[in-house]
Amino acid sequence: MTAPLRLGTRGSALAMAQSGQVAEALTAATGRPVELVEVITAGDRSNAPVHRLGVGVFVSALRDALAARTIDFAVHSYKDLPTAAAGGLHIAAVPARQDPRDALIARDGRTLAELPPGATVGTGALRRIAQLHALGLQLEVTPIRGNVDTRLARVLGPEANLDAVVLARAGLARLGRSDVITETLDPMLMLPAPAQGALAVECRVDDQDLVELLAVLDHAPSRAAVTAERAFLATLEAGCSAPVAAYAELAEGETGDEIYLRGAVISPDGTRDLRLSRTGTPADAAEIGKALAAELLDLGADSILGHEGHTGSGTQQFGSTE
Repeated sequence: MTAPLRLGTRGSALAMAQSGQVAEALTAATGRPVELVEVITAGDRSNAPVHRLGVGVFVSALRDALAARTIDFAVHSYKDLPTAAAGGLHIAAVPARQDPRDALIARDGRTLAELPPGATVGTGALRRIAQLHALGLQLEVTPIRGNVDTRLARVLGPEANLDAVVLARAGLARLGRSDVITETLDPMLMLPAPAQGALAVECRVDDQDLVELLAVLDHAPSRAAVTAERAFLATLEAGCSAPVAAYAELAEGETGDEIYLRGAVISPDGTRDLRLSRTGTPADAAEIGKALAAELLDLGADSILGHEGHTGSGTQQFGSTE
């Protein structure tokens, strides 16, 4: 019998769910058995706010395990990956992306517009905090951490102390918890993080047989969208304290498929909000992202990113999909 492929994953319920779904899809497509191997990351050991933990905090331990050959491949929430390439590793597949939009979970089934002034809203992402402030709804926005169930309990549990939380819709869907969503937020109100809702299936570049095997999971439209969004992010050179958002959609144009990319840089207090869009072909996905970022920099985005955000490192940490 063929030995199972070892898939490295974080141990949270969401990470295990999405890794399990990838494992099932690979076995269904190729017949190869897969076993999950839990890897504890630095981000899982800390209760500090995500934006203070540093780049790649949910990723480096999985990549170390790949390099040590204790696992054969890993599944990441793509938005957790630094934009800088990892030597010796390869993103072999980007499976079909889940809905990348953000979701509101509020008491009494309320929508964002129905929350009264002074309502308390929890989220772990500076990008969401900045955009909530920019809406001018006079909400009290509170940084929170924890897995999906921990965050939901802040609104829905017996000891609830918030009026609402904002989470990635994709994570809730993968956990079968879409029923708690009271509103899926229109990207016009809340532009997602680059690569939100997408997974990255990573292996060693020298494991050519596995590179070819994993390619069966790749979804070309999802890869093109994520490529555009991450090229935008990398060109901005945004550090972990910078609220940066991007969302690429593929649609049929007059001469074939087109990418429509929207990008934004928002000051943490929401008072400065720069947003632009750009279109092009999927083959030019990376160039579309770079060009849109250059336009925003020309408009002064670097002054919003500031010295701490504009690091020149080409990396970004948005925090876990949870």
